[in-house]
Amino acid sequence: MRQKINVAEIFGSNVFNDKVMRKVLPKTGYAAIRKVIETGAPLTKEVADIVAEEMKLWAIKKGASHYTHWFQPLTGSTAEKHDSFINPTADGGVIMEFEGKQLIKGEPDASSFPSGGLRSTFEARGYTAWDPTSPAFLKEDAGGDVTLCIPTAFYSYNGVALDAKVPLLRSMEAVSEQSLRVTKALGNKKTKKVISTVGPEQEYFLVDKKYFLKRLDLMLCGRTLFGAPAPKGQELEDHYFASIKDRVADYMKDLDIELWKMGIASKTKHNEVAPAQFEMAPVYGLTNAATDHNQLVMETMQKVALRNDFVCLLHEKPYKGVNGSGKHNNWSLGTDDGLNLLDPGNTPHQNKQFLMFLSALITAVDRHADLLRASAATSGNDHRLGANEAPPAIISIFLGDDLTDMLDKIAKGQKVEAKGKVFIKMGVDTLPDLPKDNTDRNRTSPFAFTGNKFEFRMVGSSMSISNANIVLNTIVAEALDEIATRLEGAKDVNEEIVKIVRDMVKNNIRVVFNGNNYSEEWVKEAAKRGLPNIKNTVDAIKSFATKKATDLFAKYEVLSKEELHSRFDIYMEQYAKQINIEAQTAVQMVKRLYIPSVLHFTRELASTVNEVKTAKGNPSVATELLDKVSNLLDSANKKLVKLEEVTIKAKETEEATAKAEIFRDKVFTAMAELREDIDALESILPETLWPVPSYTAMMFKL
Repeated sequence: MRQKINVAEIFGSNVFNDKVMRKVLPKTGYAAIRKVIETGAPLTKEVADIVAEEMKLWAIKKGASHYTHWFQPLTGSTAEKHDSFINPTADGGVIMEFEGKQLIKGEPDASSFPSGGLRSTFEARGYTAWDPTSPAFLKEDAGGDVTLCIPTAFYSYNGVALDAKVPLLRSMEAVSEQSLRVTKALGNKKTKKVISTVGPEQEYFLVDKKYFLKRLDLMLCGRTLFGAPAPKGQELEDHYFASIKDRVADYMKDLDIELWKMGIASKTKHNEVAPAQFEMAPVYGLTNAATDHNQLVMETMQKVALRNDFVCLLHEKPYKGVNGSGKHNNWSLGTDDGLNLLDPGNTPHQNKQFLMFLSALITAVDRHADLLRASAATSGNDHRLGANEAPPAIISIFLGDDLTDMLDKIAKGQKVEAKGKVFIKMGVDTLPDLPKDNTDRNRTSPFAFTGNKFEFRMVGSSMSISNANIVLNTIVAEALDEIATRLEGAKDVNEEIVKIVRDMVKNNIRVVFNGNNYSEEWVKEAAKRGLPNIKNTVDAIKSFATKKATDLFAKYEVLSKEELHSRFDIYMEQYAKQINIEAQTAVQMVKRLYIPSVLHFTRELASTVNEVKTAKGNPSVATELLDKVSNLLDSANKKLVKLEEVTIKAKETEEATAKAEIFRDKVFTAMAELREDIDALESILPETLWPVPSYTAMMFKL
């Protein structure tokens, strides 16, 4: 019988959150730390010491012996260095110590993390600084050791950001500052702070661990570099939202419990479109904490999978021919007094705040579509974007016909009338009439309005959501800045609102598209509209190196010119390194697995041909098969040699962009060509002779 759980007792039990702080801190200490979190007031040593002591006692009581500054370097994952609480005493014993200075600041080695030229190898000093806006939490490893994890920012000796958190926090401040200017210009005197919020849905695959361990490509690259399609894929659409298998349900239950312990509000779980693909969605939260949480979600998914004899695959395209995995970044802006600034209400045409913030979003996305595309660019995501399963590489916004029509009428000075509540009638007496939403959903759109938020669907499943939200916050801050300046200088604010909407429709409405983003017609139409169609990661990353991007991020103090250029270099290098790993893995698999297996089969075929001839029979079937296999093997060997040659040439190229371009144009193409022959051979050889598990086994034997 499955164990019953008490969610109320579990949720947040391993988090040093506001509830815990209110309970354990003295009133003055609690008030002081709340002021730091809410207003950004300076953190004094006295307050830090109080918090550190109580945090230590709380952690030790729950079994912790070590603490770590948990941070997010520019690797896309997280990092942690563990230190114990123990401190030797003069009498040969130990005491458990943790002071404010240890809470506030750590000093990991910065030289071994990517810095894009910001730091030299011999310049090793880096610092981690406590981020009190994201609660500390406990993690327990498989051996039962418990560690206190303190979310921190990571920066260098000369003060530049070496992580994802620092620019994210800066971008949140930028969008809050400009949002407040707009709300105040519209007469809102209550709001003191605007908060960027996110709810990132997370898609993933599960594969049985015994199959995973037999696939070198999955182990080293996260995706299958070879693999003939299974006889059945997703064409029957029978996996999506289907009944969850017991073994998978056990995994999902374990995952929920572990996430709930860390205060991550895991809300939704279901089967996704592809076989062996699933999704988890949390309740939205503060963008900074939600970004931290999503990193924990990915880490926890992988740990819990191993406990259940699965491996969790977070790559955007583990299997060719079926849907890949994304991460839907549900983004919105809210105020400290409870307003959602993207909620249209019942009369959106009369909702001044909504009109201004909607205008800002449309302007921002149209003006900086290239940066949004770059924020979702990885070698893995190149396999997914543009396929008939995910948004294309063209950035567009879905608003729905009603909102689009409303903006058009306001711009033309035409009368807009409230339609009131519209209900969907089912035509069945026992079913209730349901209120109709102001927009439908458009799952083909990369940036869709979904009622009171925008869903950015391009982010890859393995990626941190930090880049996407850094870009979103910053480009919206710029648009809001311009709107605020116009409103603040207007003689008649209401007239200026209409002018702003009119200008936005004239200059930026081209980015709004409510149709099928998968269609060829849209690709042609987007080209007519002048919308960028950036099809690969290398070209997308170049957007970070433009003067427009440099000026934007510098103006709002999100990333300096040096910090932005470092990220450009890092992402180019990462792309080249990832494709190189895939190429080296492909070469090894072909040489050490596939060619020996095929040669073994050809020997059997040749022996069969000779035996049939000796018996005076007709060996035509075996002969034809032998010829076919031999020709494919010969072709594969030539393509293998070509792959090795172009990989060597690519690695010898020094300049980062040129290297990435060769890996994209030559190496990646050579791998794809080699795969064609190997996959064709897999479809011929007996399963008993094929050296790795098939797609059928990996996707259907869960």
